[in-house]
Amino acid sequence: MISVYVYGLDQFLVGDLSREVTKNLADVLETSEDDINFVAPNDMIFHKGAEQTSWRVLVEVKLPDKYTKLQDKVKEVLFHYICEVAVHVEITFHYYFNDEHYIKINDKYPLYLDEDERVEEEAYSEELTEGEGEDEIYTGDIFEGVIDK
Repeated sequence: MISVYVYGLDQFLVGDLSREVTKNLADVLETSEDDINFVAPNDMIFHKGAEQTSWRVLVEVKLPDKYTKLQDKVKEVLFHYICEVAVHVEITFHYYFNDEHYIKINDKYPLYLDEDERVEEEAYSEELTEGEGEDEIYTGDIFEGVIDK
């Protein structure tokens, strides 16, 4: 399993990035696209009190040690795509031995959800203003008939 952690970049940009980069990384690593995940922590990067989000992006790639020889190719793929949406990018590789990695797959469910399986939020109507329709605020006595006055 290969995990790419992207710090200091908007989470939705990381989602888009994963859509664009996964196939290329899988090709370079000669592995399945199912072996690659992107992680977008809810974070911000600061330097001397100034927020650096999308200006300075830190990337950590965690992968099995058998891929050390492909590090330069992986680095180039990541730089190519991330430098399109960030100014400065720093990449660090963290390797692990296979006996240090465990995974349990539940065969009753697919390994990943597809984009078309996501739950869509109910459409918001621009026509209603606050307090109208189903959103209407009750202004009566909610305790009427329940509490003796």
